[in-house]
Amino acid sequence: MNSAINSKLMHRLTYPHGPSRFVELFDRTAVIDETIGTISAIEHPTERSVRVSVRPNNRWNGFLAGQYVEFAMEIDGRRQRRMFSPAQSQHADGALEFTMAVNPDGVLTRHIKSSARVGDHVILGNVGGDFHLPETRPEHVVLISAGSGITPVLSMLRTLIDERYQGTVDFIHYCRSADDALYASELEACEHTLPGLRMHCIHTRAGGARFSAEQLEQMVPNYREAHTFVCGPSALLDATRTLFDEQGIGERLHQEAFGLATHATGEGESGGEIHFKRSDRTTDNNGETLLEQAEHAGLSPQHGCRMGVCFACSCTKTAGRVRDLRTGEVSGDGEEDIQICVSAPMGSVSLDI
Repeated sequence: MNSAINSKLMHRLTYPHGPSRFVELFDRTAVIDETIGTISAIEHPTERSVRVSVRPNNRWNGFLAGQYVEFAMEIDGRRQRRMFSPAQSQHADGALEFTMAVNPDGVLTRHIKSSARVGDHVILGNVGGDFHLPETRPEHVVLISAGSGITPVLSMLRTLIDERYQGTVDFIHYCRSADDALYASELEACEHTLPGLRMHCIHTRAGGARFSAEQLEQMVPNYREAHTFVCGPSALLDATRTLFDEQGIGERLHQEAFGLATHATGEGESGGEIHFKRSDRTTDNNGETLLEQAEHAGLSPQHGCRMGVCFACSCTKTAGRVRDLRTGEVSGDGEEDIQICVSAPMGSVSLDI
């Protein structure tokens, strides 16, 4: 079937759109050049989250526990993209499971929470990230997460359970309260699924302390010999990185962020103009990221994660200086490639968009 669709004759007959566009009119999931998923279930585990199950078409090639997937939907004529980590075991068949924190200002997660329906289609893009279990499983694994950062480490835990892992696992999850606890009942039931599994769920607004070296020492006295995987907000990542580097065991720490940690802006961040050369549009610089300002100007530049991970938003800056919001580093004022989702203009900037 695919060979017939891809034949030279079919391409000539369907020029200029190509055969995939005509196949898509009858069955969206049968397109041959994209991985399309169909939403099979939608749940609302907490007030600020949504969980969707997505059945991919036969182009799906799987993932490693902990990796992220580019997740996109067509909303009001625009393709909105984000990166989300599947929560299920890498050995599980069937639907992919995505649990998302809903950003009140985010187009995609707000749409999924309020408007998505079973049967809607999702475009599944690249699978990526080096945040995953090593092929040779360590003898001791520590999994630490906070909030919606639970999804990649839960995928790791579910994978180890499927493999009947015989080592030691310490699973530590932070959330504000029991009402905000994602997967609470499953985590409670997990404790006895593996002989070496120990669960630690900490409610920070109910008297539970936030992450500290003393707390980790108390829960996992031998954490220095383990491989530790952490996903959560920047405060958790910074605290664990500082601790592990001070202990001289930084190579045993593996981290993944689920949001963009921004450095403080300085004088001259706003003011001036942003010129989009290819589109011949100009807008006043309001200090937001270049991606946000391009969208406010009515443009739809390619992008994905919005936190500098996937590089989908890379473009050429032809003039002006920008600040990298992850590091605080300021660019030169000449031509160079930048990521517009994590770059804030300092005064006037020109982009090849």
